[in-house]
Order: sequence, then C-alpha cells, then structure tokens
Amino acid sequence: MAFTVDRAFELVSEAHDRQRLAHAFLIIGPRGSGKEELAARMIRMLQRGGGGGGSDLFGEPVKEEVPSLDELAGDGVRILRPQSKSRRITVDGIRELEKTFHVVSAPDAWKVGVIADADRMVAAAENAFLKTLEEPPPRTLLMLLTENAGGLLPTVLSRCVRLVLIGEPVLHEGGGAELLEALNSAAERGFGTPETALGLKAVFAHILALRKAEAEAAGKELLKEEEKALRQAVEGDWLKRREDSLKAVAESDYLADRERLFDVLQAWMADALRQKCGAGGLDFPDAATQTAKVASAVSLTELLRRVDALQELRSNLQTNAQEQLALEVGFLNAFG
Repeated sequence: MAFTVDRAFELVSEAHDRQRLAHAFLIIGPRGSGKEELAARMIRMLQRGGGGGGSDLFGEPVKEEVPSLDELAGDGVRILRPQSKSRRITVDGIRELEKTFHVVSAPDAWKVGVIADADRMVAAAENAFLKTLEEPPPRTLLMLLTENAGGLLPTVLSRCVRLVLIGEPVLHEGGGAELLEALNSAAERGFGTPETALGLKAVFAHILALRKAEAEAAGKELLKEEEKALRQAVEGDWLKRREDSLKAVAESDYLADRERLFDVLQAWMADALRQKCGAGGLDFPDAATQTAKVASAVSLTELLRRVDALQELRSNLQTNAQEQLALEVGFLNAFG
C-alpha cells in the first residue's frame, strides 16, 4: 500500500508514541514524492521527543515547518549521498556513516543515518552495512531512500520496514524534456510520415546513447576508484568479476532510463487520447495545443492504434529484439 507523506508520518509517529518505532525504514517513491520531506519530519520527531506539532485554537493539527534534510545534518544526524565521479555509494562512505553511531552523545539523544538514493550503493557497501542494519546501537534510526527498491540486495530489503509513497515520476528528467520538445515539434508538423517517425526515433535513440555512455563511464570510474583502493587486498580474478558486475549495473541503469523515456512517450500520447475524448487531467498541460492538434487530425480508432503500437514496442524491447531495428519499426507504426 502506498501512502501520502502526511499519512506515512502519522503511522511512524503513532509507532514512536507507543515505543514501537522500527530501527530501519526503506522509504520508496519516485522523485518528487516527498521521501526527503518524510525523513526530515521523522528526524524532527526524534529531536522533539514526540510526533505532533500541536493544535491550533480550533483543535486542528499544526503542520510544522521542517528544514530540508541537508539542513538537519549535524549532531547525531548523518546524510549519505552518492559521491565521486561514479555517482555511487562506496564502502568508505558507509564506514564514515557508521562512525556517527559510535560517537558519545547525551543519554537520551537519537542518532540518525539517512542514505539517499540507496540503490546506488555498490554491493560491497550493502554487505558492509548489513551488520548495522541487523543490530544497530541503541536509539539509532536508519532510513534508506530510493526510487528503485529492486536495486537493493534482498538481505538489505528484509531488514527494513517499507514505506511506499504515492507520487508520479518526474517525466521531464533524464532526457524527458528533450523528448517532449521533439514530440511537440513533430505534432506541429503533423504525424503520419516516415520522416516524422524516424526523426522522433533519432531523438529517442540519441538520448538513450547519451544515457548509456554516462552509465558506462560512471561504472569505469568506480572500477578505477576501487582498484586503486583495493589493489593489494583482493584475489586475482576480482577485477574481472567486478568489471562484469559494474557492466551489469550500467546496463540496469540504461534500461531504467529507457523505461522513463517510454513513460514520456506514452503519457504524451495518452494526453492526445484525453483530448480526443474531452477528458481533463493532462500530464503535459503545457503541450495541450500540440496534443489537441494530433487528437483532431486522426480518428479515435487511429489514435488507439498508435497508442497500442507504442506499448507493443515497449514490450518487444523487453525481449531479445534487436534494439535499433525494433525502435525503427515501432516508431514508424506509432508515428508514421
């Protein structure tokens, strides 16, 4: 079940008031769902010693203004984010985080560790963190924030209480804005020609190529960092195995980027379908003129066919289909 930030905080606050607060939470949700806001409110709850912000004269709850997560970092609160050129969370980062939990503090003070983008932990970092997740020091709260819980080891997932937040993915990120611009331009010219379809396919493929190059470069940079740090302390075939592992991580990141771009395509086409049916709730209200133009130019049956063609392309790419050929055929069907 997914919750709003307010409802999730209520549940956590109630558990804290009953002295049944878990020691580790996995907070899951797309970017913009409020993961960091929830973590910040939980930190303030511990610092305050209670859950609520009080009530006003009419008995209505007062919502406290909570600083950002990074502003709360300091005495007993450590925020760990992906660092270095590789944009990964390394073993050294985890060890620095764990030092916070063993620093002497006031008897009643809580210590908090927050790992943002926790799915960016390398496997060695996750394994190093397992002991702390399983048996943290007294009055310690751990929070792992992620958009992609599937990127974490099952042994990490099993040691955390999950809080899934309601929220829609931010479609403009990761090349989404560029793809949206291309869709709007194509709509102005009019769908229905091979040139338009192949032009959109070229933009889509270009964004994917850039994202893939970034993912592979990040993996190579991390391999250099780890090789330098562990050169004298690992077995002979470690480098090859680690290289294969990082290639798999880069491929996973690439596929996630591809899925986000398909979210943009399908949301835009869904807007055209809503326009055709006179419905509201557009995902891209700023593109309403363009999606309305597409909606008015084709029949409902034709528009549904194009929507289905996009879904078929997305499904085909999840098989062993050759990517570039599948994209070319799929874009011709959806936009040509």
